[in-house]
Amino acid sequence: MPEELLMLIRGLIFDINGTLTDIHTNEWHEDIYRILANLLSYQGIALGPHEVKDAYFQIMKEQRAASNERYPEFDAVGIFREIMTRHATEFTRRLPPEKLEQLPLFLAETYRAASRFQLQLYNGVAETVRQLRLNYHLAIISDGQSAYAVPELNAVGLFDTFDPVIISGDLGYRKPDPRLFENALTRMQMAPSEVLYVCNDMYRDVYGAQKAGIKTIFFRSNQGQQEKEDVQPDYIIYHFPELLHAVRFFEKQ
Repeated sequence: MPEELLMLIRGLIFDINGTLTDIHTNEWHEDIYRILANLLSYQGIALGPHEVKDAYFQIMKEQRAASNERYPEFDAVGIFREIMTRHATEFTRRLPPEKLEQLPLFLAETYRAASRFQLQLYNGVAETVRQLRLNYHLAIISDGQSAYAVPELNAVGLFDTFDPVIISGDLGYRKPDPRLFENALTRMQMAPSEVLYVCNDMYRDVYGAQKAGIKTIFFRSNQGQQEKEDVQPDYIIYHFPELLHAVRFFEKQ
């Protein structure tokens, strides 16, 4: 294959959950809020499990309502910082400053840990990504929170694989906002035609990437919106290792 054709595709961007990782969470499980209520009690904050749950979702709603974004994203660490601010007692305020600074992040991590019931790579992800990394610049664009996404990438052995790692919670807006994709292209120093987006949601992922001029490879996994009117991916795979064939397909275009 001529060298100029090989250079057409220089990078791949991946979604995380439902694309790289097969993850199952349940944010409505009552044990989450019992654990958080107990943990908050050690910080001098007396809230029952249902009060913690109500506060969490109420502040999330307030964050989104206060946003001017079309697709607003919440800030989980900010939610717990606000819970602590609103319900702090004298005992809370006397905690060491370094502990008070770290507690919102720790509470967000605890929330995710308590709500997570499964986290594993889909079959073939590790080897496929390893092969792609030899020849392509790999990056991440994912909706979610850095407090969760980065440690979970580390937990499945992919922490040092992607650069940049762009998480919607850090920006205040989520897919399908094309700015997420434009951000990645800028940081990768690539044009839309040089990049493929590997994803699993027809609306947030495929629609969003195509608005930014990026071709998409849709992984039909067990997660994500599988259909969207008037939206079609550029390529579909049913097993992750098929991604290698998909990339070769685009190189020949």
